[in-house]
Amino acid sequence: MRLAWATLAYNVLVIVWGAFVRATGSGAGCGAHWPLCNGEIVPHSPTVATIIELTHRITSGSAVVVALVLYVVARRTSALGSPVRRAAAWVVFFELMEGAVGASIVLLRYVGNDASAARAVWVAAHLTNTFFLLVALVVTALRASGVGPASEPASATRKRLVGLAIALSIVVGIAGAITALGDTLFPSSSLASGFEADASPTAHFLIRLRIAHPIVATLTALVLAGIAGTATLGAPSPTLRRAAIAVVVTQLAQVACGVINLVLLAPIAMQMLHLLFADFAWIALIVFCDRFLAEPSRAPAAAQALSPSN
Repeated sequence: MRLAWATLAYNVLVIVWGAFVRATGSGAGCGAHWPLCNGEIVPHSPTVATIIELTHRITSGSAVVVALVLYVVARRTSALGSPVRRAAAWVVFFELMEGAVGASIVLLRYVGNDASAARAVWVAAHLTNTFFLLVALVVTALRASGVGPASEPASATRKRLVGLAIALSIVVGIAGAITALGDTLFPSSSLASGFEADASPTAHFLIRLRIAHPIVATLTALVLAGIAGTATLGAPSPTLRRAAIAVVVTQLAQVACGVINLVLLAPIAMQMLHLLFADFAWIALIVFCDRFLAEPSRAPAAAQALSPSN
């Protein structure tokens, strides 16, 4: 179903534009009003920040409409109890949650120059919901394309590896979102001054957290590459092999993007590109996990070796 893949692509664009809203400090462009913008349906004299924020609201609202259309089409083209229907229903749920979290952030004034711990928590919640939305979109697209779920339960080892990969990726994503917030609120004038601020015990917690993200992200990329590597041992299906390669490639690209972002002191364009590759890496991982769990029971030797029973 082309609509499912198009919906996934559109949501990725909406997510990246959301990063532009945060990076430009335009989250308060409509004030503490939602769904109105500065108390108006259509602002009469909008600032640049207002236009940026309002554009994000329009595209986000459109994403909900597209999700509803996707669900209706899924119901009309698939049987009752079909995995396509279930996945499309989750898409609608997480789209609505995405709007609810975004509205709460605006109404609670966790935008603009707010540097509170509460804002960091809401940013983490927003990122987590976004990740689950992408999971629902990817699964919907796979099932609509005829890629079925597992015909038999996956081994405990595979389930543990998949759980580890997803958990680590979510942690890295949350750390990245909070780090990006710190880069926006507390920009560094140079790489040296940035490292000095990161190491200072008196620095704001958003600054001190910045040093942890590159370390955690690099270690996680190595772990994910290792997990994907286990799937290429033995005789995996071509689909699983391609998915494993995609995980490795996107993780390497993500780390490279992070390094460039760090060296260039997180310019807005690079922050958006970094998030785009983070989305690609997450999507590749979800496809890999789906196929890894669906692969026939002949587990790769390396994966069996990781089992506690051996």
